[in-house]
Amino acid sequence: MQKRILSLMLALAMMITAFAGCGGNTGSSSESTASQSAASGSSESSASSEAQSSQTSQSSGEETVVRMNIGSEPDSLDPWQSAASDTEAIMHNVFEGLCLYDENGEIIPGLAESWDISEDGLTYTFHLREDVTFHNGKPLTSADVLYTYNNLAGMGGEKAVSSKFENVESFEATDDYTFVIKLKEPSAGFLSLNIIAVLPEGYEDQATAPVGTGPFKFVEYTPSQRIVLEKNDDYYDQNRMAQVDRVEFYIMTDSAAVVSALQSGTLDIASISADDAAVLEGQYDIYNSPQNMVQIFAMNNSVAPFDDVRVRQAINYAIDKDQIIDSVFGGYATKLYTNFSPVMGVYYNEELEGSYDTDVEKAKELLKEAGYEDGFTFTITAPANYQAHIDTAQIIAQQLQQVGITANIETMEWATWLEDVYGNAQYEATIVGLTGKLDPDAVLGRFKTTYPKNFFKFSNEEYDQLITSALTEQDEQTRIDDYKRCQEILTEQAAAAFISDPNLVVACRKDLKGYTFYPVTFHDMTKLYYEG
Repeated sequence: MQKRILSLMLALAMMITAFAGCGGNTGSSSESTASQSAASGSSESSASSEAQSSQTSQSSGEETVVRMNIGSEPDSLDPWQSAASDTEAIMHNVFEGLCLYDENGEIIPGLAESWDISEDGLTYTFHLREDVTFHNGKPLTSADVLYTYNNLAGMGGEKAVSSKFENVESFEATDDYTFVIKLKEPSAGFLSLNIIAVLPEGYEDQATAPVGTGPFKFVEYTPSQRIVLEKNDDYYDQNRMAQVDRVEFYIMTDSAAVVSALQSGTLDIASISADDAAVLEGQYDIYNSPQNMVQIFAMNNSVAPFDDVRVRQAINYAIDKDQIIDSVFGGYATKLYTNFSPVMGVYYNEELEGSYDTDVEKAKELLKEAGYEDGFTFTITAPANYQAHIDTAQIIAQQLQQVGITANIETMEWATWLEDVYGNAQYEATIVGLTGKLDPDAVLGRFKTTYPKNFFKFSNEEYDQLITSALTEQDEQTRIDDYKRCQEILTEQAAAAFISDPNLVVACRKDLKGYTFYPVTFHDMTKLYYEG
């Protein structure tokens, strides 16, 4: 029986890039490698100069070009190693999986034109397109898919690239264009995992010269300056064929430099702050949408005093999220109470709203119970390239002074943050944005004890059992109930302080049309076109 299983239908179409830190897109044990990143604090002048030297209009001769900013260096151009949202937002134009997703979060055909799922939910048979060519000229066959999935799951004897395929029993390429996956147990969210990039068999240079099947080809990456892609004229799907010839992403972390670049014509489109939107409105088309992201004040649950739930709860009560939303995001954000945005629809636990409303006296009581009546001192490690997180850290430090806690702020270059904090949990507290995902397991699974990148060091037996059972649960209401209980546990145990889902605000020159928001990290450059 052929099925096209749809992933989570989101209430709003969204996009994530401007504030997001780590995506955790595959659950990889080596997600945090930053092989391509010299440093995330890029030189604004060099990036701006590079943009100036490109061109200051939509076209150079007959070539149409779109120039956009990004907030950080790519952590790795290899899609299996990358964890950074900015990187994924760009490189999803280059790489594709067996499945893709649309702007509503629905799973749609990608390199597989269709699929069948057995009645018992254990066997997935993917029927590949026969007209796909990799950017290096190699035709796509099931051998490439088998190579990809063997690496992802560690079936070839090497360490698994991703922890998300532990439920797989076997992979088989039954002919050149048929690929079969057999699971150990049914998995309600398995189809959404297959958006992961399929790479050509035997190609070893993805980290320096990435090769995919997407509508854009990789051209170059100049550290601290830009990433350049060009239209793939041999792309197989005319409906998704790029409408511009070349796209250039400039690495710019200073908001004033971004505004200046827009006004001088060296950028055509940019993600901007809410404050800058007010300045640019009228000159540019301004779009904004929730990002399905969680800005989180993470506390290392394995390090004193954050190993005491009362301390974590006290900090939650001491934080005034409304002040952060108004001061940092200009009011363009949704207050959160757990590791879920309301746009996750039926999975969102609305009963948690109001948890930890600011109560300084309650915070003091909890600190006294925990033996910290006189407070304590700790360090917030913030990624240097995300001003929103630094500003949030400064506000939280001021708020915590009311309960006797001193928070020192240390900024860290993005590549170092990915390795030390995200990869090795060498920190006390940090602020970052957690990327939105299509399936709730990919969002909540980050807090499972055994998750390789559980940098919160949160551990709860009931939580682990619920996450595990929900993954294979076939009854949708039971699955919804399990995920809602998981959210309750995160809130009750104050696994972190969940701040907000900030809107993505985009300014676009008025003749450039088609910008589209997605529920996960993606700048879809195929949608963009110049009018007139």
